[in-house]
Amino acid sequence: MNNTTYSVKKSEIESKWYIIDAENKPLGRVATEAAKLLRGKHKPTFTPNLDVGDHVIIINCDKIKLTGNKMNDKIYRHHSGYIGGMKEITAKEMMQKSPEKVMMLAIKGMLPHNSLGRQQLKKVRIYVGSEHENQAQKPEMWNF
Repeated sequence: MNNTTYSVKKSEIESKWYIIDAENKPLGRVATEAAKLLRGKHKPTFTPNLDVGDHVIIINCDKIKLTGNKMNDKIYRHHSGYIGGMKEITAKEMMQKSPEKVMMLAIKGMLPHNSLGRQQLKKVRIYVGSEHENQAQKPEMWNF
C-alpha cells in the first residue's frame, strides 16, 4: 500500500482561460468562483503551495448585485499613512466610480494574503461591459 501524496511539479502545470459573466449575480458568489478558479481548487492536481490555478475573465462587473442594504451600508476604507489620512467611500459611490475595483477587492480578500496570493491575483481580468480583449486565448464560459 502506497501512502504518498501526489504533488504536481511546475513543469506539469497547465492553465486554461475561463469567462465569468457577473450580470445579475451577487458580488460574493462571483468572487468565490473566481477565487476558486484562480487558486486551482477545482482541479484534482490542486497543490496549496503552488500557483496551479487558471486565468479568469470577468465581464459585466458593472451589473453586479449587492444583496440587502449593502449598496448604502458597505464602506471601503483605506489609509494614506498620515495623520487624518483615512478615506471612506460607500459601495454605491465605488460602483459608480470603478466597479472593477469592487470586484478586485472582493476577490483579493478570498485569496491567500502572501506572495502566492498576489501572483494569483495577476491572473484575473475584469471588464465593465460584455466585451473583452482576450479572444486569442480561446476562453471557455464558466457556469455556476
